[in-house]
Amino acid sequence: MADPQSNAPVRAEAGTRTSGVIHVRTRLTADFTVISNALAQRRGSAVTVGVAAYISSLPDGSPVSIAALCEHFSEGEILISRALRELETAGYLERRRERTPTGQVRTRTYFYDVPGGAPDPDAPPEPPRPRRPRRHAVTAAVPPAPALTEEKAPAPGPAGARTPLPLADADADADADTVADVDPRAIAVLAALRRADPRLILSAPEAARLAPAVTRWLAAGLLPTQITDHLTARLPDRFLSRPAGLLAYRLQETPLPLPTRSAEPPVRPAVVPMQNCDGCDRAFRTAEPGRCRDCRTRDQLRATG
Repeated sequence: MADPQSNAPVRAEAGTRTSGVIHVRTRLTADFTVISNALAQRRGSAVTVGVAAYISSLPDGSPVSIAALCEHFSEGEILISRALRELETAGYLERRRERTPTGQVRTRTYFYDVPGGAPDPDAPPEPPRPRRPRRHAVTAAVPPAPALTEEKAPAPGPAGARTPLPLADADADADADTVADVDPRAIAVLAALRRADPRLILSAPEAARLAPAVTRWLAAGLLPTQITDHLTARLPDRFLSRPAGLLAYRLQETPLPLPTRSAEPPVRPAVVPMQNCDGCDRAFRTAEPGRCRDCRTRDQLRATG
């Protein structure tokens, strides 16, 4: 009777909380990311916090476009793009259009640990931003735009924050160049698919890959509405992958083109002219003048009778 029960609940130690989460801390010395509590405990969408934590853990130069984030997360483009807009509005994310030494304009993405944070004091000073040339009259010479000779640093702010990380050149400019190289009619057909089904949202690289197949369908004589009906008919209730894969599967076979018309005109049968019967003056068709069939029959009956 004095033996303790093996199924008795363990008594909590003094000072241990009886409700809520209990952290089991482990000291990490590698492969970890430090984020602020303001970001981790941000009220609102959990997707926004998750996207921010994922971007914070990436090394410099990693792609953070909507297409790249959709390959990592199971959420679609709508939720990912909404999360990026919320981070940009809150000041964690910034997109800047900068000119490279070769003269090309690119959009670079900066991510701040603290909204409006300042770079490290040990970082090199920020070079002055190039001024855009003023517009002159038509007869005046317009000076060329100066090019940047080194990377542009973010604007200074409160001390104590880390340098924002330029994650990747914006894919928007490169995507625009890719889409511009394909048939605009095919791009218009692909962009209008979301009107038939809001889930059929395509990125610029995906549209560029699908455009040649749509061009072949248009060349075969199909109308844009017929292609849209073919791509949106009997879609599954849930996509297991990106909608571009389903559309590529439906476009993989090229339809037969319309049969070409013969250059020679069709041969029409000869038209027999109209004649008036010599007996009853009734009109009938015959090659030579004479009597109609009824008059010939009556003449035969008279001859036999």
